[in-house]
This record gives sequence, C-alpha cells and structure tokens, in this order.
Amino acid sequence: MELTIYPISKELTDDFLYFFDKVAFTDNKEWAGCYCRFYHLNDDELKRQTGKSNRLSAIKSIQQDKMKGYLAYLDGEPVGWCNVNDKNNYSRLLLNKELWDGAEEKICSIVCFVISPEYRRKGVASQILNVICNDYSNKGYKYIEAYPKKGELTSAQHYNGPLSMYIKAGFSLYKTFSHYDIVRKAL
Repeated sequence: MELTIYPISKELTDDFLYFFDKVAFTDNKEWAGCYCRFYHLNDDELKRQTGKSNRLSAIKSIQQDKMKGYLAYLDGEPVGWCNVNDKNNYSRLLLNKELWDGAEEKICSIVCFVISPEYRRKGVASQILNVICNDYSNKGYKYIEAYPKKGELTSAQHYNGPLSMYIKAGFSLYKTFSHYDIVRKAL
C-alpha cells in the first residue's frame, strides 16, 4: 500500500478534522469526540471536555503549531494519524511518575495511533512510525519513546501501537509495568 505521510500543519487542519469527524471512529462512536486530546489534558480538564471542545482545542493547537503528529493518506484521503510530540508537552505524561527517571534527555513521545477501521493491521501505523523515526532523528532528540499496552486488546484499544511494531522498528524494552511497557529507540 503506497501511502503519503505528512506532518500536521495549518494547511492540513481540514483533513485532520475530516478524518476525526468522518473516518477514524466509524466503528467506535464513543471515542469520536477525542480529537486526540486525551494526553494533552489532566484529569480535571478531561472531565470538562466535550467532543465539541476537544475539536476546538485541536484546531487551536494545530493552528498554533502546538499539536504535532502525522497524517497518512491513501489516494488523497486520510487513513491514519499519529500524535507525536516532545514528552514534556503532554500533561497526562507529566502526571505519570512511572514515566520519569529524573533528569531526562530530550525525548519525543508517541502517544496515539488512529487508523481508519478498514486499514487497520495493514501496515499503516508501521509506515507512519518509520517516517516519524526518520524525521525526529534530525530534531535534536536523544530518544523516541512509546507506551504499548499489554493484554488482549481490540484494534481500537491498541491506540498506543502494538509492542511488536515497535520492536520491529528497532525500539527496545525500556521499562515494563503491569498494564503497559515503555519502549525506546535511540535517535
């Protein structure tokens, strides 16, 4: 499958919205209002958010170049998304003490993959991951990090990406916990 993958930009805001409004959660309507904001919010903020406020927040973050990520296209239509950014830019990660060792090097975090239901398990996330690793190796980061979940999961619950995908892309197990692992790749 020949994908075209672009970093999110102001110019791609409408494509991002179309993907989340019409494509990403056709099989999982209860997640349709996330607009990939979960990791950007602490618990109090999350309780106040609605689908509409998440959508507006995503637009504002993209327009201000605060939300980072990649859109994957097949034949000009968005089929995949990955939310990736500096680890310090995710409120939810900052609150999780398990993720921090103290004096951290500059780390990029991959927090979410959203793939169109009909293209899941067809290599879309792997292709996006390869582009991310190539791009972020030139941005001054020491490591790229991700948080694959453990256990029997649906495709939708694998939004952090499966461990096997990261291992295949050259990541190593960094830490392990009961419900998820931390994997890292030196850049």
